[in-house]
Order: sequence, then C-alpha cells, then structure tokens
Amino acid sequence: MTEMLRTPETRFTDLPDWPWRPHYHADLPGYAGLQMACVDEGPRDAPVFLCLHGQPTWGYLYRKMMPVFLDAGLRVVVPDLFGFGRSDKPTGLSTYTYDFHRQSLIALIERLDLRDITLVCQDWGGILGLTIPQDMPQRFSRILVMNTVLGLGGGSTDGFDAWRQYHRDNPDYDMATLMQRYCPSLTEAEAAAYAAPFPDVTYRAGVRRFPDLVMTEPDMEGVEISKSAARWFGSDWQGDSFMAVGMKDRLITPFLMGRMRAMLKIKREPLFVSHAGHFVQEEAGEDVARAALTAFGV
Repeated sequence: MTEMLRTPETRFTDLPDWPWRPHYHADLPGYAGLQMACVDEGPRDAPVFLCLHGQPTWGYLYRKMMPVFLDAGLRVVVPDLFGFGRSDKPTGLSTYTYDFHRQSLIALIERLDLRDITLVCQDWGGILGLTIPQDMPQRFSRILVMNTVLGLGGGSTDGFDAWRQYHRDNPDYDMATLMQRYCPSLTEAEAAAYAAPFPDVTYRAGVRRFPDLVMTEPDMEGVEISKSAARWFGSDWQGDSFMAVGMKDRLITPFLMGRMRAMLKIKREPLFVSHAGHFVQEEAGEDVARAALTAFGV
C-alpha cells in the first residue's frame, strides 16, 4: 500500500464561501488504498461541468464559478487531485507521475458515469484534462479553457522556470502568502483556505512534484498523449469551445494562450480579462462562468 497522509477534516471548517461537502471515492480502479475527494452538486441528470484545478490549488478555486453553474440547473463535479485538497496525499514524490494523475481522472469519470461533460480547466487541469476527451469523445460536449497549455515538450518560459525553481528551493513556502501575491484581492481567510490541505511540509509531495512534471522537454511522460490530443482537437473535436484569458499571467502568457486557441480550433472570440493573472477563477470566476453559459446556451 502506498504510504499516504489524509488531511484532518478540522482543517476545512468554516472555509469562506465553501459550503459544499465532499463525496469520497475509495474504489477507483488502480488506486487501491487511496481516497479521492469530489464535490458533486446539482441534478444527477443535468449536463455536467467538470472543474479541474491545478497547482498549488484545490477545488476551492472554483467557489465563485460553482454558484453560477448551479443556478443554471447544472451538475457540477469538482474533484481534488491526489495530493491536493481533501484527497489522500501519497508521501513519496515518485508516486506522482503524469499518468498517475491522468488515469485517476479517467477512473473518476467512469466511476461516476459522467456524460454531456463540459471540461472546465486551468493550469494542470488543462495539461491533464485536455488529453482525456480524445479517449472518450462520447462523454464530452464542451470545453471551457482558462490559462493552461498542452505539454508538447517544446521548451519553457522565464516565468515558468522561476516558478519551478521556487518550488525546488522552497519546499515549505507559505502558501497563503504566495496565493495573495498572485491574487491580491484575497482576504486572509481565503488565502488560509488554500493552505488548509497542507498542515506541514510532509503533506506537500504532490504540490512539490507538479512543476517538475510539466512537459518542457520532448522525452517527458505525457508529451505523446498531448500531441495526440492536439491533433484530435484540430481534426475530430465536434463539441463547443470557449476560452477566457487572464492577461496578466506571467506563467502562461497571453501569447501562449493565443497558440492554444489556434491549436484547439476555438473560433469564438475569447473573453480577455485584463485585470486577471494566472488564477482566472479567483479574479473573475463569476464573469467567466456567465460568459461561458451565454456562449454555450446552456
């Protein structure tokens, strides 16, 4: 059995604007002994908005978008990746691989038998999630893409190189302070909520590992499946697409998002959020959610 930690529930009491209780899935095929947490709200037979977070966040990132989707009568599914949020946290860095995370999401989609899915993704939510529709196209109807990339092994940026090095040099950095640096509008309580899953550095193997998994070199795990996804979106994707861009992002810049728009064949004009950086959901979540629903007509 994989050595893991489980964040005490007491860490998640009285989180601002986060009233939803998680469902726990301890029966995902291939993940024996590990429990994934997932918020699952709304009618079971409604279209599904599957919201995937990135690093170093967790499902809390979607608290401003969820009410908009739920008020529209949709089902909203927000998992915490292993190593994040309320999900179990293996302690070994080597446990966390691209395939480990990707397959866990596929297993969850199949376990819940999700259909008519809108993939809502940002950061690692897109690096992982955008490779999945090609494997199960009958389940996906729409994509809502925010500041993310497909990892094609084509190099890096100065902003991302600095982010990666920061995580290597500071394994126990103050996560609340970091989130406030990127999202100055966060209150102290909101910033603390982002740090809640990680009582100390032993809980942070998944957070520490992600920057080194980003596929900046051509021989890295995940590159081939990402290239396949790019080809598939370019030729076979039959669903609807919408993009929102945080224009102040230094990690995934507007230039890179322009390349993603072309790669994903998104014809509709993106929502350019002038005041937002990398964490678009935090700084403009309600506006993005409303714009996407209008565009999709759901």
